[in-house]
Amino acid sequence: MVEMDEFVSTQDVARLAGVGPTAVKRWTDAGLLGCVRTAGGHRRFSRREVEQFLGLHSTESEPPAREPWVGALLEGDDPRSLEALLLSERARTGAWYRVAAIVGRALAEMGRLWTTGAVTIFEEHQASERLARALHRITDGLPVATQAPRALLACAEDDDHTLGLSLTELVLREAGWSSNWAGRRIPFAELGPALARSRAGLLAVSASAQSSDAVALRAQAIELGRIARVHGAALALGGTGAWPDRPRHGVRFTDFEAFQRWANAERARLGQGEAEQPGH
Repeated sequence: MVEMDEFVSTQDVARLAGVGPTAVKRWTDAGLLGCVRTAGGHRRFSRREVEQFLGLHSTESEPPAREPWVGALLEGDDPRSLEALLLSERARTGAWYRVAAIVGRALAEMGRLWTTGAVTIFEEHQASERLARALHRITDGLPVATQAPRALLACAEDDDHTLGLSLTELVLREAGWSSNWAGRRIPFAELGPALARSRAGLLAVSASAQSSDAVALRAQAIELGRIARVHGAALALGGTGAWPDRPRHGVRFTDFEAFQRWANAERARLGQGEAEQPGH
């Protein structure tokens, strides 16, 4: 018979895993981690099973920072606490493109949890809104030179996910660019006039996993390349959508570090010199 001192509480499991208690409850609700109930209805977990579970999941290829960030996105109620966590991660890693990469992986994991039913639509939307508010506040607080080059940011056609664009804006701001938002559902016919009005030297377009039609995205990339060429703007195609690997015009990016290096090079090409490094 198993003694009670071999069982641990939800809070104990959360501390061992480096996540919040809500994440542990989701694991049990999804059948990933077994538990028993006390007479009072509280969950108790076999320490041996918890250690086996955590050992199993620690062998996955995803970075070890994944679960804590998923927990932070899903469990916090105050966007300012998430903002503080983002700023702390910037101080730890030394660059916003590194933070963007970490958050991007957490968003991908959250999407996977949603597809398996471990995260509800409400939870996913709430987490996305909280993150968007935190990112916008941080980006707005970063200094940018008066004569900084401008970037126009837009989503692929029929793509409603703007978080990738928010992360892109944050990386661009640290690279010394100011930005104008076209956002989602913008007709491509309006991008040319928007580039001309803003005198933007860069057009950045994000496609999420929602944009899985490679044929449609190839056609969009051709049209975006035409628009960028006409207005003398560089073109960056990013996100996890099915963009062509080698578009006729512009560059396809799959990681923020490469994008940041390219953005710095484009800024230098436009004669703006090195970007000022904003404070944390």
